[in-house]
Amino acid sequence: MSKFLWSYLLISPAVLGATLVVSSSAMAADAQQAADALNPAVAKAETAETAETSEAKLNALAAVSETTAASEPVKEISQAAGSETHAAIEDSATAAPESAIVGANTAPAEANPQAASQPTSESLAAVEQTVAQPVENSAAAAQLEIPAPAATALPEQIGAVQLETPAPVVAESAEQSLPQPAESLAQTAAPQEQNPAATLEQLNQYSSEGAAGGETQGQVTSVSQLSDVRPTDWAFQALQSLVERYGCIAGYPDGTFRGNRAMTRYEFAAGLNACLDKVSELIRGGTGNFATKEDLAALQRLQEEFAAELATLRGRVDALEARTAELEANQFSTTTKLTGEAIFALSDDFGGNVGLFGRDERRVGSNNNEAVFQQRVRLNLNTSFTGRDLLLTRLQVGNGRNFNLGATSEGTQTWNVVGRTDNVVALDTLLYKFPVGPRLNVTLAANNVVWDDFIPTVNPYFEDFDGGNGSLSAFGQRNPIYRLGGGAGIGFDYAFGGRGLLGGVFGPTSLSFGYLASNAASPARGAGLTNGDYTAMGQLTFTPGRNLQVAFNYNHGYFNRGNFGFDNGFGASVAGGFTGTGVANSLNGLSEGFDGFRARKVVSNSYGAQASLRLSPRFILGGWAGLTNARILGIGDARIWNYAVTLALPDLGKEGNLLGIVVGREPYLDKLEAPSSLRSFRNDDSYHVEGFYKFQLSDNISVTPGVIWVTNPNQDDRNDDIIIGTLRTTFTF
Repeated sequence: MSKFLWSYLLISPAVLGATLVVSSSAMAADAQQAADALNPAVAKAETAETAETSEAKLNALAAVSETTAASEPVKEISQAAGSETHAAIEDSATAAPESAIVGANTAPAEANPQAASQPTSESLAAVEQTVAQPVENSAAAAQLEIPAPAATALPEQIGAVQLETPAPVVAESAEQSLPQPAESLAQTAAPQEQNPAATLEQLNQYSSEGAAGGETQGQVTSVSQLSDVRPTDWAFQALQSLVERYGCIAGYPDGTFRGNRAMTRYEFAAGLNACLDKVSELIRGGTGNFATKEDLAALQRLQEEFAAELATLRGRVDALEARTAELEANQFSTTTKLTGEAIFALSDDFGGNVGLFGRDERRVGSNNNEAVFQQRVRLNLNTSFTGRDLLLTRLQVGNGRNFNLGATSEGTQTWNVVGRTDNVVALDTLLYKFPVGPRLNVTLAANNVVWDDFIPTVNPYFEDFDGGNGSLSAFGQRNPIYRLGGGAGIGFDYAFGGRGLLGGVFGPTSLSFGYLASNAASPARGAGLTNGDYTAMGQLTFTPGRNLQVAFNYNHGYFNRGNFGFDNGFGASVAGGFTGTGVANSLNGLSEGFDGFRARKVVSNSYGAQASLRLSPRFILGGWAGLTNARILGIGDARIWNYAVTLALPDLGKEGNLLGIVVGREPYLDKLEAPSSLRSFRNDDSYHVEGFYKFQLSDNISVTPGVIWVTNPNQDDRNDDIIIGTLRTTFTF
C-alpha cells in the first residue's frame, strides 16, 4: 500500500499538494508547541484536538487516492487534491485576526479569475505565513476606515471609533488546523447595554473622528497605496481583493491602514455591511466584476454571524435620526446676541463764518472750530424668544458734538446724532418686533424709536441707522421726513407679496404704518401718549423689479411750543435738529426769538418719495424728495423742501469697499405765509455735496475718509461755505 501511495506521489501534483497541506499541519504543530510553552493550561486539550484533526485528514487523503486510482483519471485526482488544498487555505484564513475575516473569504477572487479555482504556490505561502504569525497578531484587529455606501445610513467614519465592547475574537470553523483563541465570534456575549446619552455621544464621535485635521477621507484604489501594508503581510491578499475588486475597505488619508489597532464587533459589522451593499450593487448593476460563489457563501455566513450587530447599528441610526429630528424641532432656546460698533472720528472744519439770518457771527454763532477727535460706542443686545422675534436693547456712549456753525444743523455727522453722552452709558433704543401670521410684523416701541427702525427708507449703502458704515452725514442717511417725530408707540409692517391688485401691478408690495409719541412716559399736562408731541406715518413700498424699489410716504405730526424740528422727536432738548437749516428747524421759534411773540404750536403734514435703481451690481442710483407743509398755529403756514440724488459704487477696488456721493438740499424754508415782520428770512440756495470712500480693511474694520461741503449755509449767501473733512474708523463686532 505504501509503494502504491508513493508512486502516485511521484506522478500526481494534486496529491503532492495534499502532502504540502499535511506539512503545513506539521508546521502548525510546531507553532502550537511554542504557544503551549506560553499557555500550558490549554495546550493539552488543543494538542489532542489538533492530532485527531491531522490524522483524520491523512486518512481521508489516503482513501481519496485509492478510490481515485481504481476508477478515475489522474486529472480528476488532481482536481480533488486542488479542492482539498482550497479548503485548507480557507480554514487557515478563518483563524486569522478579525480584520482579515472579510478579506480571507474574498481572497480567492483576485484580478485573475482562474485563481479562484486553482491552488498556487503563493496561496500556500500565504497559509504558511499565517501559521508563522506571532501570537499577538491574532488578538489585534485592523482599524479600518470604511466609506459608507449610498444605500446605507451608517456614518462614513464609524470605523474609526473604539467602542467599549468585548475583546475581538474570530469565527469558529468546523475543521480547525490552526490554534484558536479561547472564544469564537458565535460564542461572544451580546454587547453590554448603554444608556441613550452614551450611545448618542459615541455616534457623535463616529461623525467627528478624523475631522479635526480638516482632511477628507479619500478612497484607496490600490492596496499598494497603503504605506504600512507590505506584500509579505498575511492580510495583503485579503486587502487586495477587498480594495481593488470590491472597493469596500478604505485606508486613512495619510496612506496608512493602521492594521495593528483593535476593532470591535460593531466596527467589523459596519465593514461587513459595506461589503454586502457593494456586492449587491455589483449584482444589480450586471457588471462583469461579479462576486464568486465562494465569496457570496462567505458573505452570507458572515451576515448571519453578525445579524444582531447589523440590526443594532441600523436601530441606533434610526434612533439617532429620530433624536435629531426632535432636536431640530425644539432646538431654539431664548438667546441674546451681543453686537457692537465703535467709531473713532478725526474731523476738522475748514470753512468760514456762519451767522443766523445774516447777523454778525460774534453775536449769534461762530465756526471758529478746531480739529477734533471724537468717539461713539453702541452695544446692541439682540434677544429672541422664539427664533422669529427680536428684542433690541441698544446702549450708547460717546463724546461727540457738532461744530459751532451758528444755528444751522447742516453738516451734522452720524455719530453726533444724540451722540454726546459725556461718556456716560445711556439707553438709546428699546423695541420688540414679532410676527403675527406669515405677513404681518408688529413693533412695540418703548424708547427713542424712530421711523426707520421698522419702515424701509429705500436708500441702500447710505442708510446705516446713523451708524459708522454708511454716509458720513445725517442728511445722507435718509429722507429727513423720517426724522420728524420719534419716541414710544407701535408700528406695523404688512407684506402683500406679489398677490392682489397692488402686488400684481407693482410687484411685491408692503404697507408700513405706526404711531410714535415723543413724551409718552410723562404724565404731565400736555404730554403723555396722546396729549403731547406725536407723529403718525404710513408708507407703501413697491418692488416692480429685482433692481428697482420705490416708496411713497405720509407723515402727520403735532408739536408743542419749541419742539418742531427734524430731530427724531427730541424737540427742544436738541437745538436746531439733526439736519436742515436753522430757519427750517425753528418755525415755532420765529415769533418768540425775533419778533416778541409767544412761541406757537405746529401741525405738520409731510409727503415723501424715494427710489433706488440698481443699474448694475456695482452701480446704484437713488434719491428722494420731501415736502413739509407746517401750520404755525396763530401765525401762518410754512413750506419746507428737501431733496437729494445719491450714487453708490460698491466693491470698488475691493470687495466691501464703497464709494458714495450725495448731492442735494437739506430741509430749507421755501415759503412763509405770516405777518410781514416774519418774512425777513433769506431764501438763498444752500446745497449739500458729500463724497466718501470706505476702505474695508477686514470683516470688522473699515476706514472712511470723506468731505462734506455746504454752500450758503443757513440758506444765506452772506455766510461762508462749510467744508468738513473727516477720517472715520469703524469697528464692528
